[in-house]
Amino acid sequence: MREVEMTVPHLFRCPISLDLFTDPVTLCTGQTYDRSSIEKWLAAGNLTCPVTMQKLHDLSLVPNHNLRHLIQQWRQMDHRLGPDYFTAIDPLVSLKHCLQSPQSTFQEKLEALQKIQLLTDQTPSTNPFLIQIGFLPLLLQLSFQMVDPEFSQDYMNFVEQGLTCVLKLLPYGELESLNMLKQDSKLESLVVLFEHGSIMMKQSLCHLVGVISSSSSTRELCSMIGKHPRFLNLIVCVVNQNNEASETGIKAISALCCLESNRGKLVQQGLIDALVTYILNSERSLAAMAMAILEQVLGIERAKEALIKNPNGVKAVVKMVFRVSDHEGSESAVNSLMMVCRESLEAREKAIAAGVLTQLLLLLQSQCNGRTKTKATTLLKLL
Repeated sequence: MREVEMTVPHLFRCPISLDLFTDPVTLCTGQTYDRSSIEKWLAAGNLTCPVTMQKLHDLSLVPNHNLRHLIQQWRQMDHRLGPDYFTAIDPLVSLKHCLQSPQSTFQEKLEALQKIQLLTDQTPSTNPFLIQIGFLPLLLQLSFQMVDPEFSQDYMNFVEQGLTCVLKLLPYGELESLNMLKQDSKLESLVVLFEHGSIMMKQSLCHLVGVISSSSSTRELCSMIGKHPRFLNLIVCVVNQNNEASETGIKAISALCCLESNRGKLVQQGLIDALVTYILNSERSLAAMAMAILEQVLGIERAKEALIKNPNGVKAVVKMVFRVSDHEGSESAVNSLMMVCRESLEAREKAIAAGVLTQLLLLLQSQCNGRTKTKATTLLKLL
């Protein structure tokens, strides 16, 4: 019996029972336990992680499918894995222990995180191993734990690297891990990091919002973000800033608009003016995406009013009707003009003054698709 026990790799043992995992589940701390063992621990009234002793703000148990699959492979191979496996996994376990341990100094944790980022950048083949041993929820926990009010350079580096690693691991992991951000404290940390963080942090958080909005498993979290006016205001403001974060801001807003309830909230935070500024500011690569967002929200009466009220609103849309470089965004622009011009004489007058008739004629003579030409003809008749 002892010989059999000795053949079970440490990674495959539950930290509570010390037995081989049968149903591995991961806590919000990133630590994995056998379901029956951790359920008994929680049922006894314990609200901490048995290994790290961190207080559990989220009692969700996320199935660790990767580890379960690995154990199944190990069993099928007669309790043997390739010799390279444990050579690769052991240093990762040590890095995880360093990040979890209360005895580790901040500098030691920062160095451990730097090594992990280097691995995710230079050796993507290690990413599945990082997922198997629970790095994704751990890195999320560390990135969104108590915010340093002084925003020291070391703290900024730590969060930047943590978020970068999270984004590298998400394609390999369970997106349910992101639901820890539904905790009030974590969601507030996200907002504060976005408000006071570096451009790199803002970009990473925008990418994270995009991932959250793309999955049905995090749809409730997407809705919660959409109900946070301060965050929506911050992300709209990012679009107005002429820096590297503007384009990731556009992508994040486009993702958030997957929920109709989020669109009205974004309009309330000044989305229309931000999109107009973005489209007019320069020949930006995501101008067509900004135009598509504008078309999407113009079903809201308040959005139509804001576009017409903005001195450059209709002009920005007219600009997108025809562009020499490409026709991307043309159909959205034509649709948007039809929505605002149908019931507004002021909008029609502004569109004509902005040169929409010439733009439409050029579009009709171009190589755009037949559907866009049909809509352009309808708009000409409306004007």
